[in-house]
Amino acid sequence: MANEELIAALRDADAVQFGEFELSHGGTSEYYVDKYLFETDPTCLRLIAEAFDERVEDDAKLAGVALGGVPLAAATAITADVPYVIARKKAKEYGTAKRIEGRLDDGEEVVVVEDIATTGQSAVDAVEALRDAGAEVNRALIVVDREEGGEELLAEHGVEMEALVTASDLLDDA
Repeated sequence: MANEELIAALRDADAVQFGEFELSHGGTSEYYVDKYLFETDPTCLRLIAEAFDERVEDDAKLAGVALGGVPLAAATAITADVPYVIARKKAKEYGTAKRIEGRLDDGEEVVVVEDIATTGQSAVDAVEALRDAGAEVNRALIVVDREEGGEELLAEHGVEMEALVTASDLLDDA
């Protein structure tokens, strides 16, 4: 059962839009979920953090996928009182030149936090970067699953994906 309060909040924030949209993977869609609208809305952010908190073990660390997963990880870290790291798409070319920002110990259990899963590739890239840095990653928490293969791709990489809502949930009665 989808979180009806979160769905209502996403709609109230105008984060679910209809029209012709190009997606990051190059495909097109008749609807778009604007992560920036729901990630900057305090009601949505609170509901997401609380829902993720219910799904995070006390000894796990969060990893926010840059850019969209970072505010979600930060809000959840405060709500759940757990630390987080940031997984970059690529290493910076200056400073420490890291893909993982923050404190991460070898063998530490990490849960990936991501805004929207379409193909799941950005979450998989984060999982690989975290594993390369020594983390143990078996789960990903997603706000919206567009139901376009993300869950299957993550499963191929040994990661269980749990979404708060699906595209079907958002589009039902929209």
